[in-house]
Amino acid sequence: MDIQQKNKKKIQQLSLFALTWPIFIEIMLHMIMGNADTLMLSQYSDDAVAAVGVANQIFMFVIVMFGFIATGTSVLVAQHLGAKQQREAGQVAVVSIGANLAIGLILSIGLILFGAPLLTMMGLPEELLQEATMYMVIVGGFSFVQALLMTVSAILRSYQFTKDVMYVTIGMNILNIIGNYLFIFGAFGMPVLGVTGVAISTAVSRCIGLAIVAYLLYRRIPNDLPFPYLLKGVPKVELRNLLKIGIPTAGEHMFYNGSQLVIMYFILMFGAEELTTRVYVQNVTMFALLFGLAVGQGTQIIVGYQVGAKQLDAAYKRCIRSLKLAILISLGMSAIFYFLSNPILSIFTDNPDIIALGSILLLLHVIMEPGRSFNLVVINCLRAAGDVKFPVYLGVISMWGVSIPVAYFFGIYLDMGLVGIWLGMVADEWLRGFLMYIRWRGGKWREMAFVGKRKEQDVAVS
Repeated sequence: MDIQQKNKKKIQQLSLFALTWPIFIEIMLHMIMGNADTLMLSQYSDDAVAAVGVANQIFMFVIVMFGFIATGTSVLVAQHLGAKQQREAGQVAVVSIGANLAIGLILSIGLILFGAPLLTMMGLPEELLQEATMYMVIVGGFSFVQALLMTVSAILRSYQFTKDVMYVTIGMNILNIIGNYLFIFGAFGMPVLGVTGVAISTAVSRCIGLAIVAYLLYRRIPNDLPFPYLLKGVPKVELRNLLKIGIPTAGEHMFYNGSQLVIMYFILMFGAEELTTRVYVQNVTMFALLFGLAVGQGTQIIVGYQVGAKQLDAAYKRCIRSLKLAILISLGMSAIFYFLSNPILSIFTDNPDIIALGSILLLLHVIMEPGRSFNLVVINCLRAAGDVKFPVYLGVISMWGVSIPVAYFFGIYLDMGLVGIWLGMVADEWLRGFLMYIRWRGGKWREMAFVGKRKEQDVAVS
């Protein structure tokens, strides 16, 4: 049996668990290690932390730009593979690589040329500008590497090689920490470079990670990636479909981030203690969120295969089963966090006011997490089936028309503080989640697949 036959057999046999646990580890590493630069720089200089923090705000927007192609890639490749359209799946993969490379190069050049003016526009103090600009030039100049890394990783996940991506993520984080240690603390005679050293470490670890995932892509999918297809002219069909999925998804993320900035503005009105409480509570509840994210992404891949294979009833049931699982585990984890709130929060602080307020917020999370599970799972299923616009429209209405007004009314107008803010978020998650569930039950997604109509095929994905 050759490597392609083995890979196709593996694709057909993988379960939700086999897909989800590597994604869980990968997302957890990104969340935890995403702060590694900041944590290690804090031992070097508070100014360095501030400089990198402001620059990273710009990079968050850049990553959203790369993410919309990667998201479209995941959905389209999964649908084509489910329909056993290997050639079309490969064409989408190479088009997405070419598209994100082009976007990445444009943004890399832009960040090099306009990094300093952007930082100045954000109000960065002049004494921090030099370090932040150097960080922007190095990390921003290699943004195209991040674009390719995200795209190739998305392709590997869609072919269900999620463990490969997880292992590469682990290796990249280890390399980044080692590089930070060498350049921040001058270990083994290395020069102490501070922010510049962190930037070099970040760029080098990403380049090595890209080289490895590119090699894995070549090994795992040896004959299904027709790169010469890019030389035949502008691939209009593939680009149009990628943008149909990616742009609404990116818009949803941007509207969400914007609503969170408004929420943050409300919280800043209350003072440092409330802000600190929010940070601690989010750190505690992160693991419930991580599980929902992982189940949502794993289910998206499976539903994409099943929709491509026209196994629509199986896709419907897969979404409902995943939703029940996500609700059950997130509810259980949230309940444990609440009942152990005092000892858990005492790890972070000995302030009794923060612990008391944090315990109330953790109780509200017990109510909120099941609603958030609806969004994390069902939205990914709708997207995998091709129903990409409805979640964006509803998200904008709910996040800006419910979450923010309710948070303001209870938190500020009725002076309930963080409790009122959390009530706004609870209302948003449950309203959106319930309406997403109604949308899935309604079945309009059954006619929105991006692949052509084909005869029902037996793709045994559990």
